[in-house]
Amino acid sequence: MSFFIAHTVHDALTALSDGARPVAGGSDLVVGARHGKAPLPPHLVAIDRIAELREVHHTDSGVIIGALVTHHDIEMHALLTTSYAGLADGSALVGSPSTRNVGTLGGNVMNASPAMDTGSPLLVLGAEVELQSLRGTRRLGIAELWTGPGRTCAEPDELCVAVHLPAPAPNSNSAYLRLEYRRAMEIAVVGAAAAVTLAADGSISAVRVALTAVAPTIIEVVGLVGGTVADVAAAAAAAASEQATPISDQRASDRYRRHTVGVMAGRAVQAAARRAGGEMIPVPLNRAVGIGAAS
Repeated sequence: MSFFIAHTVHDALTALSDGARPVAGGSDLVVGARHGKAPLPPHLVAIDRIAELREVHHTDSGVIIGALVTHHDIEMHALLTTSYAGLADGSALVGSPSTRNVGTLGGNVMNASPAMDTGSPLLVLGAEVELQSLRGTRRLGIAELWTGPGRTCAEPDELCVAVHLPAPAPNSNSAYLRLEYRRAMEIAVVGAAAAVTLAADGSISAVRVALTAVAPTIIEVVGLVGGTVADVAAAAAAAASEQATPISDQRASDRYRRHTVGVMAGRAVQAAARRAGGEMIPVPLNRAVGIGAAS
């Protein structure tokens, strides 16, 4: 095995062009190798020392989150926990504190797990992923990136360098909830994120809902329209249960997942609407509303 430490993006891209695989926190790569899911690649390039990828930039058009920004950074960031609260909800639920301090948003996105806690918030927030190689740079919607469980459309020599989020509309916010059996080192049984915009009368004028762990990739619920918060939440719950295509495994049956993802979707819409109306609901939303095993 060869191991190279990159200090610049160009160094990393050069290594990727020579066949290396990037590693930052290693919270997915190393665990997967230990569990026998896949052997460690023969050539690795460490990208964790590239300082420019650890920054969060607020611009007129939104926010740019460097690929090496950790989940802990996100759950503590003043802007992200308010204007992009759904993403902070998800990041605050990833693994343990030690995992959140080394695990990165870019690594989570490129791992492409349908059970990732940041995936559905990023989808409803309209995220785009920036990929770079020695051949150039491209941006694509995050739903375009994921092609299946653990698979993306990125080329082997492309590096995720940033996630771009558009500026939120006035009177809008987001929320993410997951069903969990315990409070630590848990993987979502199901999860749902919602992003809503409120009209002047307090009704929902725009809504997006996405689902976690109920399909081969994170999926967006289609066919939702505006209305009262109660009506939209009920419609989101029904549509989520109908459109989900879960599997049965040792953690839950497909029938149970189909029902509970609807519950999570409806509650996420309600919480996002409360936040959009100015209510300060702490991150993570799971803890604020009492979902999960008791402390």
